[in-house]
Amino acid sequence: MSDTDDIVKEFLIESHENLDRLDRDLVALERDPTSRELLGSVFRTMHTIKGTCGFLGFAKLESVAHTGENLLSRVRDGQLQLDATITSTLLAIVDAVRQMLAFIESTGSDGDRDWSSLVDTVARLQAASVATSSDGEPQRHGPSGGAAPAHAPDDSGSPASNDPAPVPTTALETTTFVDAHPSLNGRSETCVRVDVGLLDQLMNLVSELVLARNQVLEFSLTQRDSSFLDTSQRLNLITSELQEGVMKTRMQPIRNVWAKFPRIVRDLAASCGKQVRLEMEGSETELDRTIIEAIKDPLTHIVRNSVDHGIEIAASRSERGKPAEGRILLRAFHEGGQVNIEISDDGNGIDSDRVKKTALARGLITEEQGARMTDDELVSLVFVPGFSTAMKISSLSGRGVGMDVVKTNIEKIGGTVDVVTHVGRGTSIKLKIPLTLAIIPALVVATRGSRFAIPQKSLRELVRVERRPGENPIERVHGVSVFRLRNDLIPLVHLDQVLGLESEGNGDGTSDAINIVVVQADDRQFGLVVDQISDTEEIVVKPLSKQLQSISVFAGATIRGDGRIALILDVVGIAQRVGILSEIRNWVVGNQVAVAVQSPEDKQRLLLFDVRGIGRMAIPLPLVTRIEEFRPGQVEIVGGEDVVQYRGQAMPLTRLNSILACGNSTPPPESASLHVIVCTERGRHVGVIIDRILDIVEETLVVDRPAGRDGTRATAVIRGKVTQLLDPSDVARLRGNAIADGVEVA
Repeated sequence: MSDTDDIVKEFLIESHENLDRLDRDLVALERDPTSRELLGSVFRTMHTIKGTCGFLGFAKLESVAHTGENLLSRVRDGQLQLDATITSTLLAIVDAVRQMLAFIESTGSDGDRDWSSLVDTVARLQAASVATSSDGEPQRHGPSGGAAPAHAPDDSGSPASNDPAPVPTTALETTTFVDAHPSLNGRSETCVRVDVGLLDQLMNLVSELVLARNQVLEFSLTQRDSSFLDTSQRLNLITSELQEGVMKTRMQPIRNVWAKFPRIVRDLAASCGKQVRLEMEGSETELDRTIIEAIKDPLTHIVRNSVDHGIEIAASRSERGKPAEGRILLRAFHEGGQVNIEISDDGNGIDSDRVKKTALARGLITEEQGARMTDDELVSLVFVPGFSTAMKISSLSGRGVGMDVVKTNIEKIGGTVDVVTHVGRGTSIKLKIPLTLAIIPALVVATRGSRFAIPQKSLRELVRVERRPGENPIERVHGVSVFRLRNDLIPLVHLDQVLGLESEGNGDGTSDAINIVVVQADDRQFGLVVDQISDTEEIVVKPLSKQLQSISVFAGATIRGDGRIALILDVVGIAQRVGILSEIRNWVVGNQVAVAVQSPEDKQRLLLFDVRGIGRMAIPLPLVTRIEEFRPGQVEIVGGEDVVQYRGQAMPLTRLNSILACGNSTPPPESASLHVIVCTERGRHVGVIIDRILDIVEETLVVDRPAGRDGTRATAVIRGKVTQLLDPSDVARLRGNAIADGVEVA
């Protein structure tokens, strides 16, 4: 590469930095036109661009930049007053310069586009000059005033209009063009510019060094030589410090992503006829550059949605007692080894009833599922592909493409997406993403002689279950293995079966203990059954080859200290393969028990439980939403009734022995926790207090006799014992409080 090429490359890097700064400063200056500091910064930046491009011989670029400098000079000297028209024109000049830079990068010239209309517009604005009034105060003329002549000469001597031509370009119109010509986006502030390829090469070398360090440390465990042990520990220390240093060189502040949002929000709000203010907190929060690149598009889409869907027009906001100007807040901070990003607005919020109607109309859920879903579960449907509540299709929304892609892209980098919304008050979308993807902590497990790594971010806890003679701690529901963990049932996935490794029997094993790794995928927990659990260690993530990338259960590979390869498990991919996760949420019992498998028509799924003073009872499993445990201190008395706060509602609690008129019951100790079966109807919850869960069964019911008392459907023999079948609707009737009449908690 010649010296001239190096100079042009440096010019492109610096110019893109300056353009990003101009975008931010011009939008800020429009809000505070009296800021001499901002105005001076904008003028100097434009002057720098003009001077450098003239030196390099880009005449067309110099001409456009020169017109912008002249216009800013009039504003700086008080001859023109900055308003929306002038700001839009200056931003159009920024876009024109950005397009010409893209041409220079791709072709070596500043392009053949005719920018005369933009230059003419600037000339007309310059002609709207200032006349000094008799009291010496400057008087504004031209587009916002009436004292300028109908035709005034511009700098070239040609006549100019009172009314400037429409600004020929905006950020919304040029985004596609600029995106099609990727530009260098370096940062010069107090840093030395280093080629990104060199940083990636250094990271790869450090990754290999970490692998070598791990091998040396593993070998040192078998050695007794004190000098060798000291040297290996020294190597460990130096490698860790070097790794940390190189990682820092790859870290970039999130403001590099946020820099374009003030301009996007401004232009989009203007096109939608809305007033929107964008605020940003934590812009100095740093992430790995690979993460920065991965979150650009998702964040842009969320911000656009907040303006387009979230914020109301000024008239609607005023009717609701809100300020006419809407507010969008971007907030970023570090927490628990991850980066949290929140995008909040004070707009409409998401109406769960409207979401339900849309989902039903599009066949995404059934009437029965919709009736059982909570508000949070309904809101989560916005992440389903093809879902949209937009009333009409526009260039920005309505096609059902977007939030599902946001969720997919964030999960690809090991992140999560959550939505918190309140109708009429606004929506907050919360992202949790890792700091880096190159080196991560992971738990190493083994099954059938093969070793695998599970990223630590997916781990919840480790459980070792000792087998007792004649007992099997693993239960079966519809052919699915489940394990009772602190009164919650979680589905089990046998890793050897999922991966197709050779095994015998049903996978439950015959060893003295069962090793369960409890992991979380999205909002679901399940247990991975493995043969052995090793220690946690830092692993270097190696991408899979193209031939293996389609295998969803693996997220990559790593080389362990003994030189052997271990595949990195994709917990979300495993959950999707076995059916724990799907596009539409499976409904669960207890903590995370899937009930997707349909039972034969002649059989029913039943939850067996025991109630003091009543005895053995059962309830059809489809009527049960969850099984919860509450502390006595959580119980409140409202209107003479026991209630607990549950998922934004005051959920009434029903004591069966009092409702069913069983006077011989003994009340539980005041210090005892309450085990509650939660039933849901039309979005409202009611809790039934029980003493203990006995089992979940699936069998053909043989009704012994009809219901002997109110609140029960019948009496049947289940597993050889007489059992009463509970009727939740009748219990609610007896209680005098229908399920649907739950009180909303503010």
